[in-house]
Amino acid sequence: MIRRRAVLIAALAILFTSSIAVGHAPLAPPPAADLLATVETLTRPEMDGRRSGTAGAEFAAARLAQWLAEAGVQPGGDNGTYFQSFVLATGRKLGPASTLEIDGRSFTAASDWTPHGGSRIADARGELVFLGYGVSAPDAGWDDWTRAVRDKIVLVLDGVPSRLRAHRASRLDKVILARHHGAAALLIVSDALPSLDATAAPVDLVSGSLTVAAADTLVAPRRMADLAREVEQAAAPVHHRLAGDVRLRVDIRPDDVRASNVIGVLPGTDPARAGEAVVLGAHYDHLGENGGAVYAGADDNASGTAVVVGLARAFAAAGGAARTLVIAFFGAEEAGLVGSAHYVRHPAWPLARTVGMLNFDMVGRMQDGKLTVGGADTGDRLRRLLGDAATGVPGVTLDVRGAPYSASDHSRFYAAGTPVLFFHTGVHADYHRPSDTADKLEAEGMARVAAVGARAAQALADGDRPVFARVAPPARRARTATAGPLLGVGGDGRTPGDGVRLAHIVPGSAADRAGLRDGDVLVRVGGQPVDTFEELRSAIQARQPGDVVRLLYLRDGRDHVTSATLERSHE
Repeated sequence: MIRRRAVLIAALAILFTSSIAVGHAPLAPPPAADLLATVETLTRPEMDGRRSGTAGAEFAAARLAQWLAEAGVQPGGDNGTYFQSFVLATGRKLGPASTLEIDGRSFTAASDWTPHGGSRIADARGELVFLGYGVSAPDAGWDDWTRAVRDKIVLVLDGVPSRLRAHRASRLDKVILARHHGAAALLIVSDALPSLDATAAPVDLVSGSLTVAAADTLVAPRRMADLAREVEQAAAPVHHRLAGDVRLRVDIRPDDVRASNVIGVLPGTDPARAGEAVVLGAHYDHLGENGGAVYAGADDNASGTAVVVGLARAFAAAGGAARTLVIAFFGAEEAGLVGSAHYVRHPAWPLARTVGMLNFDMVGRMQDGKLTVGGADTGDRLRRLLGDAATGVPGVTLDVRGAPYSASDHSRFYAAGTPVLFFHTGVHADYHRPSDTADKLEAEGMARVAAVGARAAQALADGDRPVFARVAPPARRARTATAGPLLGVGGDGRTPGDGVRLAHIVPGSAADRAGLRDGDVLVRVGGQPVDTFEELRSAIQARQPGDVVRLLYLRDGRDHVTSATLERSHE
């Protein structure tokens, strides 16, 4: 007992001496109750899921700035504020020149019809032909595209005929087929007009959707329901010429929305090291609202945001650290790491004098004490630093990964040559679902993450600067039954539409080796249409590491095909 007390006194003496040497008090990591309270605030109804560019995200950003100010953290954003503003080009709006005339009859844009958000912005003119559902399914003995449609305006029904229920045909499938067959334009008859954002995947063809009521006027005295029945009863595809002169003009304009990072600076206390900085970061945005459901994003990523808020308060209360601390809450991570990319281009502290970046993303669901930290091989002393940090925190089992290859904000810093550490407690069934709520978080686990993060940040801020190192991309791995398959892509979190826009390609991954790039739109995976990131995830997880999967994707308005050999997941 006496010996244990002596050891404790000696350890406290070392900590006290170290703190005095750099001019700050001992650090008190944030308690679980405070962390949970922060998450609960960020997931309140008025935050509306914190989708970047919305009022909910602005509320969240304002609250984060308030917390930094109350803690005594200095502004690090634009013009002496906490906000670092950037353009988030997520929106489109209908231009006044969008017109549709069929045999002299005008149809009203946004009421009778709408261009697709990914349509070519151009004029089209030709005769109107009906091609059933516009489906090509040779394996099922069905192909609506047997009629020559070059330079014609093609009208098709949405969906598929009942005999092809097992065959799914997306909007993108139909637009791509129309382009391949030389059509001048494609119009899809829909029960409800889709939004421009929901049809934003770009295909180099004039295209749009027409309401059933508007389409009915083209076939009077028949109705579109009559043509649908004709298709159902026919043994072969049904084709009709509907009009002799169609004039179509698409006018779509960007509707850019601004979003913000929230940046604070806590000046260093050691004159010899205060000119260098450590970035403590987390993205505060999430997916917002969709279909009447609010995606609260408690774990993703109110949890990481709460940890960084807690660390900012703790370091401010302790008087700072030897090096300057940059507190960074990134916007638009879900839209493709946009906020962190903007920060890297316009850093609050020069990247050449940034010794490391700690990123906290989804740290609220710790199980069995496991904390995964990636990026340990991006700096020459990071593994030892992490081991020392975790040793002092009871109940933590550290899973250290050398590679930094995860689709989160730290990857932007790593690409710019900064050592990084990525703190993460794992993916779960509530990921990117409305069920990711605060009541499911493990607050004590968050506190342990914060404690390890605090010790790691202090060691990085007070100790020798790590030497940056590039980490070899993960090698291809053989088929295994113990880990799932990985493509290596991140979606952009936009409202589900058609196709999955890829926001981030993990360097060295299967997707990277297959030639995919940021901004590509995946249309099909192994012949299966994918319109949401969850559908993409399911299509990949249905396979095994080592499988070769055929990918259909869009780039610059044209479709391409490649193959990817799936690797083993690092989880």
